[in-house]
Amino acid sequence: MGDSKDLDAKSTPNEALQARYLNNNSNNTPPIDASNPVLETIWRHKSIRHFLPSPLPDDALETLIASAQSASTASMLQTWSVVAVQDPSRKAAAAQLSGNQDFIRQAPLTLFFCADLHRLTNVSEWEGQAGTALEKTDMFIMSTIDAAVAAQNVALAAESLGLGICYVGGARNNAAELCELLALPPRVVALFGMAVGWPDLAAQAPDIKPRLPMQEVLHRERWDGSHQRENVERYNASLGAFYEWHQMFGRHTWAKFVAGMLASGELDGRERIGQVLRDRGFGLQ
Repeated sequence: MGDSKDLDAKSTPNEALQARYLNNNSNNTPPIDASNPVLETIWRHKSIRHFLPSPLPDDALETLIASAQSASTASMLQTWSVVAVQDPSRKAAAAQLSGNQDFIRQAPLTLFFCADLHRLTNVSEWEGQAGTALEKTDMFIMSTIDAAVAAQNVALAAESLGLGICYVGGARNNAAELCELLALPPRVVALFGMAVGWPDLAAQAPDIKPRLPMQEVLHRERWDGSHQRENVERYNASLGAFYEWHQMFGRHTWAKFVAGMLASGELDGRERIGQVLRDRGFGLQ
């Protein structure tokens, strides 16, 4: 399949963007400014699941968290916190609870980003206020958005330094047990993790996985779903070409994979997250 290829450090930003859409986005591909290192870092993103045992620089953690705190935050409430796990035994325990994924054990650092309404609960009490808004569902939504925005700043900062990252949605597989492992107080829950370390490039192909056509996710002025089936079928073909190029045979189409994943209602334990949130004091009113 000639439209897909591995990308090395010498590939251009234009090649990275073409790989992201597998030439399936010709009408919406933006002009390339090859001198813009931020865009280049963003477009080259890929999840890293093989890490070298090399430690991070001494100030890496603080650099990443400063980047996280430089992100936007709703109403200046700063409703997130992060637990940095570097101890090998605790990291191994967290990996076991988070889908038993070995890359978490390999990476020298795993960050668990948390929705944190505990801090605001305390502040309200210190100021003699009831803090009744903390019982509302929007406060939890706000904290998840804050955490996600902060985490993406960490991802971008890490990759700009030559590090690799992989998000860990498996942190919600055994949410109650992970909260206990991390000693999280009431109204704090780990939403997701992020493994950070030096990529083991010899163990991982330097590829960029394609995404849905931009035409499918970009709606101009008002929603237009008239080409959704066509866009999904185009994506089925492009992702299939990607898998064929990398000799990952026997994969289902994206649509069949998604439909099968959603059919059972079982999400590796994540279907229990609503009860965990209520048990931990999130009102969700």
